[in-house]
Amino acid sequence: MKKLALALVAITLAFTGSVQAQMGRMPGQGYSRAMLKLFGENPTFTADVEIQSGNAGQTQMNIPGKMAVDNTKLRLEMDLTSARGSQMNPESVNQMKAMGMDKTITISRPDLKLNYIVFPGLNAYTTSAAQDQDANKPDSAFKIETTELGQETIDGHPCTKNKVVVTDDQGQPHESTVWNATDLKKFPVKIVTSDRGNSATIIFKNVKTAKPDAALFNPPTGYTKYNSTQELMMDQMQKRMNNGQN
Repeated sequence: MKKLALALVAITLAFTGSVQAQMGRMPGQGYSRAMLKLFGENPTFTADVEIQSGNAGQTQMNIPGKMAVDNTKLRLEMDLTSARGSQMNPESVNQMKAMGMDKTITISRPDLKLNYIVFPGLNAYTTSAAQDQDANKPDSAFKIETTELGQETIDGHPCTKNKVVVTDDQGQPHESTVWNATDLKKFPVKIVTSDRGNSATIIFKNVKTAKPDAALFNPPTGYTKYNSTQELMMDQMQKRMNNGQN
């Protein structure tokens, strides 16, 4: 039972970490300032989102979800059973569903230096320290260069296709191809990034640029707090063993 619990922990961390990596930051560090610069005059929004990742032109994972952003605060809702791709093992997904961990909400709070992973199926959440070295840097620490590549229509939105390079104060460039919708205040309805042969595509739909409810960026009231996903899993496994014995 303990080995199964640890295996499920690994699945959870790998899945949420993969999504955070596609959002422009290494796992556990939230929503990067370089990615934030791509949204220009749209620092707040809610949207349906589809995240695709792969290499050599082949999509390996397709993850739909819902996103809310308020400046540097990020909320991403995902349902593991809706994800598709070669990396998704049906047996692992079924195990996660049985454990009540198939639905997750990742909340990044750079202002508090915290990340949360919420598990609605367990009425629980975990916390971890956010270590974003860019969080407190001024906008002047980032240089942005935009090169127009043409005009295209994405999901019914007329867009300007741009090559965007954001360079931080350490001289590290972050290059993306961005489709800015001219009817949505240049909102980037599609973003494609690549690094070392790996590519990630983020597509936004049903975009609303109104400021999201502040409550979305806090764990739900009444949920049990754990200091790590492993601690949560071990507690859940212990409860299941006790219920079986009783």
